[in-house]
Amino acid sequence: MRRTVRKPNRGVRRARQRYVGDTDVQLEKIDVYYNEASCGRYVPRAVLMDLEPGTMDIVRSGLYGQIFRPDNFVFGQSGAGNNWAKGHYTEGAELIDSVLDVVRKEAENCDCLQGFQVCHSLGGGTGSGMGTMLISKIREGYPDRMMLTFSVIPSPKVSDTVIEPYNATLSVHQLVENADECMVLDNEALYDICFRTLKLSTPNGFHVHRELNVDSGDVQEGLRAVHCHVQEESMDEMEFTEAESNMNDLVSEYQQYQDATADEEGEYEDEEAKYEQEEAY
Repeated sequence: MRRTVRKPNRGVRRARQRYVGDTDVQLEKIDVYYNEASCGRYVPRAVLMDLEPGTMDIVRSGLYGQIFRPDNFVFGQSGAGNNWAKGHYTEGAELIDSVLDVVRKEAENCDCLQGFQVCHSLGGGTGSGMGTMLISKIREGYPDRMMLTFSVIPSPKVSDTVIEPYNATLSVHQLVENADECMVLDNEALYDICFRTLKLSTPNGFHVHRELNVDSGDVQEGLRAVHCHVQEESMDEMEFTEAESNMNDLVSEYQQYQDATADEEGEYEDEEAKYEQEEAY
């Protein structure tokens, strides 16, 4: 699982980490996802983690490897073996404190912490198991901050192992409990975009991640605008709590209606069966 930031190339040169954009809006909002370092350099406010070093080496040697803070690479040595339980309970539990230390340090450096964004895959053991554990730990430490996830669900056509559906199923329960918003991305759909729209004959991980980056960036624009509106208008948090309560009441009423309808249909079927038996006699 990789923890990334939104569009690291937006106005920032890869090699020197300097702003080279041509619009004031980019520079005005750059502190949302970047920390300004010395000499006009910008460092993404991101934490990258995995239970094996291989993926971290790929990121470091990639196009944007030098732009990230070296201390924010947190990884283990054993891997999760595509096993949700290993990522959530054993290997992941041994590494989670180190990850939380980095997350806490980044959060403390924020002037106005609005929330957290987690990008992970639900097919592998780290993204599903350790990813959901990280989300639950952040929820415990920051219960009043927004938790947004970009969760890539597995697809039968592009799955590597047969247990990916099980990993995804175990993760969904955790996401329902601890995430405020979950943007579900279909792995197969991402590949279809590369094939049909971009006309790529052999798409690789870079192309898929680029599409994921574009989609997540569009969503985050709206979320950032909502948070700015809330802060400027000084809206009471109780308003959102009341709205959530009303929504839960509606869901409960709808569920009761569904149950009552099912009971009535069952009674109708019993009466119909009884009538048919009487007609037979």
